[in-house]
Amino acid sequence: MSVIELHDIVKRYQSGEGTIEALKSVDFSAERGEMVTVIGPSGSGKSTMLNMIGLLDNPTEGSVRLDGRDVTDFTEDELTEERRTGIGFVFQDYHLLPMLTATENVELPSMWDTSVDRHDRAVDLLRRVGLGDRLNHTPGQLSGGQQQRVAVARSLINEPDILLADEPTGNLDQDTGETILTELTRLKEDENVAIVSVTHDDQMLDYTDSTVRIVDGVIQEVSRA
Repeated sequence: MSVIELHDIVKRYQSGEGTIEALKSVDFSAERGEMVTVIGPSGSGKSTMLNMIGLLDNPTEGSVRLDGRDVTDFTEDELTEERRTGIGFVFQDYHLLPMLTATENVELPSMWDTSVDRHDRAVDLLRRVGLGDRLNHTPGQLSGGQQQRVAVARSLINEPDILLADEPTGNLDQDTGETILTELTRLKEDENVAIVSVTHDDQMLDYTDSTVRIVDGVIQEVSRA
């Protein structure tokens, strides 16, 4: 069973010039342990599609299924809980808090759940992404690639089923980007997580299991590695 499914998704926005149809009858699915890369020109609907997968926006038409459950009509509180427990996010700009250490930044998404102590998992995740010697460093003491590794570790702290990556190598040089992609490939297998990334970076295509090309809100092609 796919962990996330979009069925016949349409998304319309109102603008000063009228109605914009950002997604047009989009079907999509991803399975655990799979990396899917979404590509397409600027304004093609990639970010809107990622927002649908991440339960950050609601479709105008169509349905969203998470682990077999229809979550299309969930309340905002219910969607927030689904995001907190089942979806991890990796952003291009890292979004680390500058006053916290690497370990504290990784622990942050779990701090609202007082029933569990995620400190040991945070340390383990940082060690697994090669930052065992940077546990107590703040973001200002880390390189861009190291900050992105912290962001990857943070996205996995709550043991999500899905990891969404928005241009995860966009601010990195090629060698550092390859390091991040190697880590994501290893972690998708170790954590059995579905990774869905949106990118303009062609080197990601060497690491992905399948590629989805979207143009003008329409999926034009789906290809497997």
